[in-house]
Amino acid sequence: MTVNEIYLEGWRNFKSSEAQFSPGVNVITGRNAQGKTNLLEAVYYLAVGKSFRSAYDRELIRLEDDMAYIRAGIESHGREQMLEAKLVRGRRRELLANGVKLKKAADLTGRLSVVLFNPEDLDMIKSGAAARRRLLDHSLCQLRPRYAAALSEFNKLYAHKTRILRDYHKKPSLLDLLDDFNLRLMHEGAIMIYYRAAFIELLAKKAAANHHEFSNTEEVLEIEYKTVTGVDPYGDGRKSPEALLPALEEHQRTHREAEIRSGQCLSGAHRDDFEIVINSMSARKFASQGQARTAAVSIKLAERDIHHDDSGEIPILLLDDVLSELDGARQDFILNRIKQGQVLITSCNETDRVESGAVITVENGRVL
Repeated sequence: MTVNEIYLEGWRNFKSSEAQFSPGVNVITGRNAQGKTNLLEAVYYLAVGKSFRSAYDRELIRLEDDMAYIRAGIESHGREQMLEAKLVRGRRRELLANGVKLKKAADLTGRLSVVLFNPEDLDMIKSGAAARRRLLDHSLCQLRPRYAAALSEFNKLYAHKTRILRDYHKKPSLLDLLDDFNLRLMHEGAIMIYYRAAFIELLAKKAAANHHEFSNTEEVLEIEYKTVTGVDPYGDGRKSPEALLPALEEHQRTHREAEIRSGQCLSGAHRDDFEIVINSMSARKFASQGQARTAAVSIKLAERDIHHDDSGEIPILLLDDVLSELDGARQDFILNRIKQGQVLITSCNETDRVESGAVITVENGRVL
């Protein structure tokens, strides 16, 4: 899976420009605020139908223009395809594949798969559990439609339960609904835990292998899934989501009164996490910036490996500002030792260290 070329018009700070990509490593270089990340963002947008930096499409349109347009020629599933996006102020956007208008962004799924690292992904190492759950949800929603459906339903039920616990003081009859919502949440949560456990088991093995090579065998990376106390997704729970229900029900039963007293949801998959350990020490507490960046990239590489194993296609790896705070050996791994698939890397420093592939220079919203 590759992006062969991309054309941008009115996108961010690009008036009109075109870039050609190598099927291997592509280093997008230039000074700060020239448009390197904007180019990466355009590829991401055509893959998933949204930006990784802005919630609103209007922010993607060049200030001087009323419309933004991106078009990419890609190779996917053994054939050449064309993806397009048209964003017009005050109108609904259009997404097209091979000239055919798509009804929704989800119709892009599978046409162009990407795995993104940007500096915010360091939150996965250093911050709270929410950042790590986002990684799970993003990957599994692409890999397993059943997970995506369970997550969507779980979030709706969780919002309803939160309102019950918040408002029952004013309307006590709301508590009559609580047990039904708990039961439905447990069923959807069991599906999520089942898939999360299997994914993290794979992620741990692949990330450890990547990290071993990336850190030049100096460090050992471990990942451990943390879910509801008393629930063992690697025991009987490995059989099916339904096998997890008795333990989930017991945990919910013992926390029901505490939830009512506190007004908070204390039992369920919304509290899941996974622990990242480097050399037997918590990465969140003790990892240096370089170690955290190495671990995050190793996990992203593992995510890409899992998608490859599942679909037979290697997702495009998008690495935004990944080289800073890495020593020379680890930079060399990024630039020259990722052997499979297409890689797009942004870097402020023009480099002659790329052994194969391409160096693309961006200046003031133009590809030179």
